[in-house]
Amino acid sequence: MLLKELLIQYEVKNDKSHVEVAKEVGVSLSTYYRWLNGESLHLKKRTIDRLSEVLHYDINQVVEESARLKPILGQVKAGYDLYAQEDIEGYIELGLADGQKGDYFLRVTGDSMEGSHIYDGDLVYVQQCDCVESGQIAIVLVGQEATIKKVYYKQDLMILEASNAKYNSKFFTQQEVEELPVRIIGLVRYVRRDFL
Repeated sequence: MLLKELLIQYEVKNDKSHVEVAKEVGVSLSTYYRWLNGESLHLKKRTIDRLSEVLHYDINQVVEESARLKPILGQVKAGYDLYAQEDIEGYIELGLADGQKGDYFLRVTGDSMEGSHIYDGDLVYVQQCDCVESGQIAIVLVGQEATIKKVYYKQDLMILEASNAKYNSKFFTQQEVEELPVRIIGLVRYVRRDFL
């Protein structure tokens, strides 16, 4: 069972609001909302102990299960011109080792990464981070636009490169990186393709 499900059950059973339960557990309302959205399960031991006490449930078990259950958060464009949006499509259960390597999945739309064997409709498993090494495949926000590209650093440039020859690379100066902004939001760990 997921933490958010336990919290909602507790609220309903005890006729309590989000504010009341957050206060009872001893966390901020914003932290509580992150739990309800399934965004954060990096809990301190004292928080786990307090949640276990309040909910009358072994939260350690929930955290271990959740570490293996990763959301499909939405889509990322293998190309350009798709605005970043989070729309949870579902969850994928992983083995413990894979569960610790990343944070979420994104569904790829477009063909700009076909040379890296990332195709339209594939799921990429992403480790949330704000920097990658030159040559790695990353999820990048350019303004409000999310894209998946190889990232290279040369002199004072950040280069976003497709692995399909019909797409041009995009070059950004340090000033453009700061002003647009251009932000790395995740490292692609692997690709998952389901055959129906």
